[in-house]
Amino acid sequence: MKYTTVIISFVAGAIMLSGCSKYLEHDHPTSISDEEWWNTSADATNALNSVYVGIPDGSSGRQLMFLSALSDEAVARQSTRGDYESYVKGIHNPTWDVGAGIWEDDFKDIRRACRFLENVDRCFMDETLKARYKYEAKALRAYYHLELLMFFGGIPIITTSVTPAGSYLERNKEADVYNFIVTELTDCANNLPVTYNNADLKRITAGACWSLICRLFLFYKNYETAKEAAKKVIDLGVYELYKTASNPKNSYADLFLYTGERNTERIFFRENTSGGNQWNTFAPLGVGGKTVLSPTAAVVNNYETKQGKTIWELGADSIAIYQQEPNYKTNRDPRLTASVLLPGQTYSSYVLKPFDASQTNLDRLGAQNATATGFWVNKYLDPRDRTGTRTLDYMIIRYAEILLNYVEALIELDQWSDADVVKYLNEVRARATMPPVDVTVYNSQEKLRELVRRERQSELAFEGGRFFDIRRWGILDAVMNGQVYGAIDPATGQPVKVEVRNCNAARDFRWPVPQREILANPRMEQNDLY
Repeated sequence: MKYTTVIISFVAGAIMLSGCSKYLEHDHPTSISDEEWWNTSADATNALNSVYVGIPDGSSGRQLMFLSALSDEAVARQSTRGDYESYVKGIHNPTWDVGAGIWEDDFKDIRRACRFLENVDRCFMDETLKARYKYEAKALRAYYHLELLMFFGGIPIITTSVTPAGSYLERNKEADVYNFIVTELTDCANNLPVTYNNADLKRITAGACWSLICRLFLFYKNYETAKEAAKKVIDLGVYELYKTASNPKNSYADLFLYTGERNTERIFFRENTSGGNQWNTFAPLGVGGKTVLSPTAAVVNNYETKQGKTIWELGADSIAIYQQEPNYKTNRDPRLTASVLLPGQTYSSYVLKPFDASQTNLDRLGAQNATATGFWVNKYLDPRDRTGTRTLDYMIIRYAEILLNYVEALIELDQWSDADVVKYLNEVRARATMPPVDVTVYNSQEKLRELVRRERQSELAFEGGRFFDIRRWGILDAVMNGQVYGAIDPATGQPVKVEVRNCNAARDFRWPVPQREILANPRMEQNDLY
């Protein structure tokens, strides 16, 4: 594609861009030719590292946690971080910066992988290592295709570095892209290591490949194959839910802090996240941060009480109390406070008062860089980042998701009575110190479907998965239209009205192909209704 045909230069794993004509002759910014550049094992390693550069982060780059703002979990402010607000209001179009940025990034990443695969055989290095490197590059290339497919639908399948002369590419059919990704990732899963040593922990594994396949199958409602892929990950026997040895009750909260950073729950992750953006994305102003992403009342109200009841199962008085004071008498699922900072809470010796309108209160509702809802994201927010190095790893896929994928697939296959359904739900819940599934209540396909959907949001809130969940469940229209609410204002007893959303599910299920791609490539077709 003409726009995505870019100049990729490898130097110590960094990416440099230059003009197309120069790219056809050189890869290195100081004009070293391919023959001079691709020589040693170190050259191959640096080039492969440049392919890994494209792995997304939670709150920078393609910032996967911001997908929560395109679901009912959160709202995003500050257009400098992307115009997420226009999407949920239904006024986005093919010039939408978020979609254009992801399109460009992923195709650049695909090109890096292709350039690596085309040239690595020039390097003099251990052949076993070279073969492994090739599978890593192929797996990453498939992952970048997968990201594009799940956002845009059918895209051009790219397996060679595209030259200007061959840049007018058509979109492949959605099914063909799907099959390409599955074939590539399956091949890589069968040939990549299950684990790496400490120096290579960030590298993509067989388990990561099966997990990506599982995620893709589930999105397309291919439940039998999703179940099989999830079971392959489980049967590898190398992953487990993280537990804090010194204080197991803190396990879930610690998983997203430096305390639990090194763990065997993470399957695919971004090492050393960029610039400590968590602190400048989620943290209250009063502790030196910025708040760009703010949770909604919908995600807060999803959490059960410690007795395993939803607040909607309680009486009207209790519902009102829990909406006014979500963690009333600390009687909510501990994953709530591990994921969300609440009004009146003390964080890092600072009391959060979003409804104090005093001008000296930096975190008053509506102030610039303050919460938009009265809530703050707590997940991946570590107090040490207030003055620390800010390099906390970000987990793209973790084992808890795979267990929930497996359970959902069993339920949708009408195998809800399989013992594994309750077994794995209980494992996830027990780590969070929640009670076991009440099998006298959750004793049918419909009731277990309700439970696993609630459990997914409680466990995976703000990790980006909800964006895809509401699409495959067919509830996009239901949850993405109308008024969005925040915390209850104690002065009025009413929830904050944050924004009004407008969703056309037939259109918004997919993102628009960037307009500049359409203009540059006469063979490129736009998605329906854009």
